[in-house]
Amino acid sequence: MFQGSICALITPFRDGAVDEKRYEDFVEWQIGQGTDGVVPCGTTGESPTLSHDEHRRVVEICIGVAAGRVPVIAGTGSNSTAEAVELTRHAKEAGADAALVVTPYYNKPTQEGLFRHFKEINDAVDLPVIIYNIPGRSVIDMTVETMVRLSKLPNIVGVKDATAQVARATTQKLAIGADFCQLSGEDMTQIGFLAQGGHGCISVTANVAPKEMAEMHAAWRAGDLGRAQGLNDRLMPLHIDLFCESSPGPVKYATSLIGKCGAETRLPLCEISDASKKKVEAAMRSAGLLN
Repeated sequence: MFQGSICALITPFRDGAVDEKRYEDFVEWQIGQGTDGVVPCGTTGESPTLSHDEHRRVVEICIGVAAGRVPVIAGTGSNSTAEAVELTRHAKEAGADAALVVTPYYNKPTQEGLFRHFKEINDAVDLPVIIYNIPGRSVIDMTVETMVRLSKLPNIVGVKDATAQVARATTQKLAIGADFCQLSGEDMTQIGFLAQGGHGCISVTANVAPKEMAEMHAAWRAGDLGRAQGLNDRLMPLHIDLFCESSPGPVKYATSLIGKCGAETRLPLCEISDASKKKVEAAMRSAGLLN
């Protein structure tokens, strides 16, 4: 089962192109800091503006650097089922440990459409699939009932829940079983999600605080709830202000402050405002990540 602090990796750019060397160094740094797993080509990795060739290359680089030391959960979602199958097939061939597949955005499928979309991927590729349920970006919300249906398929192993409804962890556990992997997709509510039965978090904050995030989840698993809550309290301003504008604009700016990545994003995302920069800098200092 996937657990702990799993970083939703940014994709560094330089002059419009993927900065492969910086990406390699970033993944290596994440692993060295204790991150429990990595996700290339998720929303935080700006997958909507990566070409298919770039997408495949970023996944391959991440798998190569990880070299089996931590799980790689490759983002392979699309609002085209055929495209999602193609990207998931590539992830399997490249050596990913699982695929993270977002609910189709813009199309607004019904619950039956959602079921058939994920079943098509399940049937086409023998690779563990984690459903990414994020109504804030995809408009639709997968119901617990639909997730129960999907959990009975052999390759559907878990969910990244970004509904911010922490009770979902309990309702889904009761409906599906404790072995269904439940990962929070919301840094701000992850302690509550863990308390309700979650297993970890696919985290944006881990891009700039990988050691602290990994330690927080390790403390939780060890039953040291005071330390876990203390680390979460320290990081809460970051959890909040890394979303002061559309992600990953703020977190890329934050990584630039510690010299790990440039702040460059691709349109339609652009440089964050001066006011937002001040918020991010203050949150970084509050977390003890800047001198």
